[in-house]
Amino acid sequence: MRLKNVPGCRERIADSEYVIPEDELVQTAGKWNERFEKPAPIRIEIGMGKGRFLHELALLNPDINYIGIEKYSAVLLRAVQKMEEDPKPNLRFVRMDAENIADVFAPGEVDRIYLNFSDPWPKDRHAKRRLPSREFLARYDKILVDGGRIEFKTDNRILFDWAVEQLEDTKWKADLITYDLHADPALLEGNVMTEYEERFSSMGNPICKYIISRK
Repeated sequence: MRLKNVPGCRERIADSEYVIPEDELVQTAGKWNERFEKPAPIRIEIGMGKGRFLHELALLNPDINYIGIEKYSAVLLRAVQKMEEDPKPNLRFVRMDAENIADVFAPGEVDRIYLNFSDPWPKDRHAKRRLPSREFLARYDKILVDGGRIEFKTDNRILFDWAVEQLEDTKWKADLITYDLHADPALLEGNVMTEYEERFSSMGNPICKYIISRK
């Protein structure tokens, strides 16, 4: 459930050293590594929620620079608060709508994209808003490096089946598809869970995952 109407959250975010100002995003395209202590491959999570997933990745992989993208201010505030308690030099945040992703990153600037438990937008008329849609895949294609990949996890089987169908007749191929991530010890090795993944898997919900790359 999304948090809403948290008093002062927009101001807190705007004042945070960990959040790139919205009016500087377009001019940062092609220069994202300047926002970090050292240059490194850039990986992004779109719809990062409270930031647990990226916070752990940043700890485990100090030689990777991570950017969390979240459009809801009240949710992003939780990630900012976690960073204030436990700062990570290779993690930064952005508040924006993912539809503008190709304006904010230069061609080939992103090494990997994570989509975790994305909003399913269940109504057919909203299908283009789904993060694994063909429309978004076209946007990701513009910013990924050659050999870059997209990793998508969800417990929503209907959304997952639809996302797999979206790959048909595109330049994308599935390197991995599983309908029960947590049942495979080999796939679980190195798996970093999100808040939703921990909650849903503890309830016995199978977690679906794909990894895709260009053909």
